[in-house]
Amino acid sequence: MTASNLPDEDKPLTAVMEDYLETIFDLSREKGAVRVRDIARRLAVKMPSVSSMLKTLGERGLVHYEKYEHVQLTRAGAAVGREMRRRHEAVRRFLVQVLQVEAVTADEEACRVEHALSSDTLNRLIDFMAFIETCPRTGADWLEQFEQYRQQGKPAHCPVGRPVQKH
Repeated sequence: MTASNLPDEDKPLTAVMEDYLETIFDLSREKGAVRVRDIARRLAVKMPSVSSMLKTLGERGLVHYEKYEHVQLTRAGAAVGREMRRRHEAVRRFLVQVLQVEAVTADEEACRVEHALSSDTLNRLIDFMAFIETCPRTGADWLEQFEQYRQQGKPAHCPVGRPVQKH
């Protein structure tokens, strides 16, 4: 089968679909009950666009939604929303803390980058953030120490570091 004739549930999610699931995930944590207008406001889109996307996500088994009712993520939809939030926060944190990008810009750019990184790259970024918190730059072998941290969960030698939990 080619991508064009796969059933909808077998097609990869688009970045826009992932953004909707992340938004619904966030709103459900903040408010409990999520409405179409909450999603429209958060994403700065019109309510008919939200309704259309909810229909698509419902067909894929990612949300439960009936017109004029609250929106709920399915277990699969919540897993995607949670993962997108994790990705977003990891990229945003890297941009703010390491590259010292202004917070609003970092948030906007994290939203774009979160969709493009592979899981392996994202996990390396998260590991790198934990590593630099544990072992600030202490010499020429610092990046070698990072690889050891990735493999073993701790650097071999870090005289100024403090212990942190690896994800």
